[in-house]
Amino acid sequence: MTTYNFEAIMRPLGDSAIVVQLSTNIHPTVHQKIIQLTEIIEKDPFTGFIEVVPSYNSVTIYYNPIKIYQTYTKKFITVYEKVSGFIENYLKQLGDTPNVEKRLIEVPVVYGGTYGPDLEEVARSNNLSTDEVIAIHSKPEYLVYMIGFAPGFPYLGGMNESIATPRKETPRPSIPSRSIGIAGKQTGIYTLETPGGWQIIGRTPLNLFSPKKNPPSLLKSGDKIRFVPITSSEYEEIRREQHDD
Repeated sequence: MTTYNFEAIMRPLGDSAIVVQLSTNIHPTVHQKIIQLTEIIEKDPFTGFIEVVPSYNSVTIYYNPIKIYQTYTKKFITVYEKVSGFIENYLKQLGDTPNVEKRLIEVPVVYGGTYGPDLEEVARSNNLSTDEVIAIHSKPEYLVYMIGFAPGFPYLGGMNESIATPRKETPRPSIPSRSIGIAGKQTGIYTLETPGGWQIIGRTPLNLFSPKKNPPSLLKSGDKIRFVPITSSEYEEIRREQHDD
């Protein structure tokens, strides 16, 4: 069993943010610490705090330097030193065994056809049948490491490498929103219609990002998701029930 020594490294990001890196590894155990630290900060924010953004093995804390200077700073103490002190106190609260509650969200997917035009290519590339690709892709529980690239886009960990497939040599100018794709050893969901070179194997009827909702993103860092195969008629039925386009 792999163990990790967490030794936080802090560095400034401009004059209004600090990056706190807990490890050089990407691993669920590391990410548990990231989520734990995120929750500690959000539950007890300092004056001037704006947002904490988790990633694979670090968090970035954004703050208002003017508000912090006006509220806390005394002679010979910089804003960065003051915020670093807050973060050191947060880090002391990290437990040895993170008790991070994860949501498990089922994401229905219709695979293949017009919804997943590259399913057959993924199957050929890995000497599998399309049914085998669907079974392999829909079996794991995927960890949402972070949200990025596009609003609500989840970076997922946990895909079986037996269906890993290179990106397309020529990206498509437009990929429909809610498309499920594979790129190398990763799988993900296009939350908005954008260009892209991922191999598209299916589409979900769920809207993962809606500005009308609070929060606008259905998924968040630390969630787990499972893809559930559905038929095209089930897809259309769920789409009709959606009211947040």
